[in-house]
Amino acid sequence: MMSTGIIKVATAIYIDDYAIRVSFNDETEKLVNFKPFLLKSLHPSISKYLDENLFKQFKISDGNLNWNDYDLIFPVHDLYEGIIA
Repeated sequence: MMSTGIIKVATAIYIDDYAIRVSFNDETEKLVNFKPFLLKSLHPSISKYLDENLFKQFKISDGNLNWNDYDLIFPVHDLYEGIIA
């Protein structure tokens, strides 16, 4: 159970097709589909994560889900809502 009141990513498991099951420190879980966001991005620093092998290399750092040392990161609130826009 969380004690600080700050929501953080506790675990993240790649499921399939750019979807990640994210668990938070308050025991909430969301299945987040990143594919629509990646497909609509025209910026090469984001669209490069359509390489599924690269996308799967995320890490949890300081309660955030991030890729390649903060090259790609999303607000925890958005992950918690399960919507990446």
